Amino acid sequence: MSVTPDLDRRTLLRRAAAAGLLVTPAAGLLSACAGSEPTKSDDSGAAKSNDNPFGVAADSAVKVVIFNGGLGDQWAKEDEAIFKAKHPGVTVNLSSTQKIKTEEQPKMATQPSDVVMNSGADIMDISTLINEGAIEPLDDLLSAPAWDSPGTVADSLLPGTVNDGTFQNKFYVVNVAYTVWGNWYNEALFNREGWTPPKTFDDFFALAPKIKAKGMAPYVYDAVHGYYPRWALMATIWKSAGKQAVIDIDNLKENAWKADGILPALQAWEKLVKDKLLLPGKLDHTQSQQAWLDGKAAFIQVGTWLKNEMAATIPPGFEMKISDYWGLGASDKAPKDVYAGAGEGIVVPSKAPNKAAAKEFLRAVLSKAGSAKFAELTKSLASTKGSGDNVQDKALASANELMKNAGPDLVSIKFWNFYADLDKESSNLSAELMAGRLTAQQFVDKMQAAADKVAKDSSIKKQTRTA
Repeated sequence: MSVTPDLDRRTLLRRAAAAGLLVTPAAGLLSACAGSEPTKSDDSGAAKSNDNPFGVAADSAVKVVIFNGGLGDQWAKEDEAIFKAKHPGVTVNLSSTQKIKTEEQPKMATQPSDVVMNSGADIMDISTLINEGAIEPLDDLLSAPAWDSPGTVADSLLPGTVNDGTFQNKFYVVNVAYTVWGNWYNEALFNREGWTPPKTFDDFFALAPKIKAKGMAPYVYDAVHGYYPRWALMATIWKSAGKQAVIDIDNLKENAWKADGILPALQAWEKLVKDKLLLPGKLDHTQSQQAWLDGKAAFIQVGTWLKNEMAATIPPGFEMKISDYWGLGASDKAPKDVYAGAGEGIVVPSKAPNKAAAKEFLRAVLSKAGSAKFAELTKSLASTKGSGDNVQDKALASANELMKNAGPDLVSIKFWNFYADLDKESSNLSAELMAGRLTAQQFVDKMQAAADKVAKDSSIKKQTRTA
């Protein structure tokens, strides 16, 4: 990935902006105006029906911009074909880029694209887009008939997908990828060496000397983009301190970062760094992933877009397998909860010229046919139920296995989507902790101070997480 669900993503599944690249637009920059008897569409004047619930005009055009990162863009071309089969008269102008904010944000207040996949390092800040009224609520998409399955679009989605795209009690972001995050290893290597994949940090610390004896680093990570290690840190916090502790963090509760279990979770990562168990060097996401594939490190933490992103350089006989993030052991409050959810968010700008066709295109993206193609092409689950049922791939199968054994809740974090300042600060601090320039205690103190600053700032609109 550059991403990126991502993604919390989880809001993957949604990927937060890279450290230092996020620039919050000035206030007002994104300001925007806001099946039985056939009716007329406000956008196009075309008749609405179950097959055309938004009243897309047959002679209209829709502009779709896709983020071309770890998942590529071929899946979107398949969705275009699915859309055109039902709406042959509609012109689809599909393009892809990695410069979403650079290319799309300047258009938001004038004449934006109709569909924008907002992902990657050059991402537009979602909280600013919502607060400035720059993107359209999509609750009517959820209540529309599913493209090729019974029930509504909402009925067809995997758990967490609606929640991951909901802000201020409205659904704004269609996260198309269902990402599972965790620690990846080469199963063929572990089988040859007789190594058992760790389930706890203590297991990992016991295995690490055996890995080092083989001339490998036990662990490697993206040391350039701070939101990469942040996924792992927050997953460990959730497992150790429990769901409510993270909800309190998201809600800016007083002293939330000082709850029982948070410091020990971070101290486990601090020990990993202090014990020199990381592959040296400031590698970015693809460089660290390639180092892992080259056998320079035994573990890497990342999401299920990994195989598709590195498809061209996977060595013969390398068997990619994902395992859950490690917990601390008996003290963990949520040991079986898995970090998974919807990511790779797509939005519809409020000033989009053809919002009807934009929503209809998203119906096609979330179709059974479209999601099956997505899983086949990307080796990652789509947010639509059953997307990976017919895909024969060991890496994807290991993600499915992990989900089948998951606990009652999925790990999800909201604060970095709620507040741009906390997004940037947490990303920077995560990078500093993993670089050994910050202790776990300093991380906690600095995050609490940053959260308190946001909580006390009356100019920042507060958001509430309930579950």
